[in-house]
Amino acid sequence: MTTPLSQGAGPLYADPSANRAREFFRNKPRALIDKTMSVKDAVARFVQDGDYLAVGGFGGDRLSVAVCHEIVRQKKQNLTLAGHTATHDFQILCAGNLTNRGKLIARVDVAYIVGLEARGLSPHARRVMESGEVESTEWSNYSLAVRFKAAAMGLPFLPMRSMLGTDTFRKSAAKEIVCPFTGDKLLAVPAIYPDVGVIHVHEADRFGNCRLRGTSVADPDLARASKKLIVTCERLIPSDVIRQDPTLTVIPFFCVDAVCEVPFGSYPGNMPYEYFSDEDHLRHWLKVEADPAEYQKFIDQYIFGVGDFNEYLQLCGGLPRLQKLRQEEFLLHRGR
Repeated sequence: MTTPLSQGAGPLYADPSANRAREFFRNKPRALIDKTMSVKDAVARFVQDGDYLAVGGFGGDRLSVAVCHEIVRQKKQNLTLAGHTATHDFQILCAGNLTNRGKLIARVDVAYIVGLEARGLSPHARRVMESGEVESTEWSNYSLAVRFKAAAMGLPFLPMRSMLGTDTFRKSAAKEIVCPFTGDKLLAVPAIYPDVGVIHVHEADRFGNCRLRGTSVADPDLARASKKLIVTCERLIPSDVIRQDPTLTVIPFFCVDAVCEVPFGSYPGNMPYEYFSDEDHLRHWLKVEADPAEYQKFIDQYIFGVGDFNEYLQLCGGLPRLQKLRQEEFLLHRGR
């Protein structure tokens, strides 16, 4: 008797159908038009209740913090999140849960969440996940990256060797398959075509051609996989500069739906070669989360009490503080 191949027991949150995704992308505009707008307008226009959301960057580096703030401020509801190296971004989005604001996060494809790496665990994010109100399916960081790769390639899945025989596989939605060429067992992971992706880059032109420095991780694939893509950038640059060296363009304009210029848009996270992370502010955030009442006051002041990300930066010390963080990053790369 043939032993049936195994599969994970977790639910699948994103439709992996390449054909259905193709129907959407076929109608996506590709005109070379000005896509600049405010973060507020971009979130209102492109992030809808019930969407599957994926945030780029890696850990605490190159996060689109401004968009995460705005999603919370606009009280978006019932989002599914790709928890791919999600640190401060997940911490921010959890402010929309269990704070009398509704349920912003409803489902998570979990690889890395709750933790802020060496800084410790987010008490509020932990409360959210332990509440039982958020569904989750487990994955590894690598498998989520492969799922974005599958979507970027226009496929419904890709095979991989990782995760076989692990509890992560058992709690995922992956399936074992047999290689038609070798007979070896492999793991099939389904594509993720996010409803909306959010990526912070160093430079972009008004059409959406983007440059970034440092590790890109899965962001080039995320950009191509996302049905709608919001890009925030440190600087808007002329399109003529992009054309002078197109090899530096990591994300092309036809992937992008909105371009928002947000200097220091990854604060309090790190932006490679631009500014260091604000460890004092991150420690303060973690400290106030320990007391739900104090945390509510904190969120009311720093997110709901400001009109946009620039006002948040002013609350956190403004230009003097940001210049200090820029100096720290510069000294770090000089080999201080």
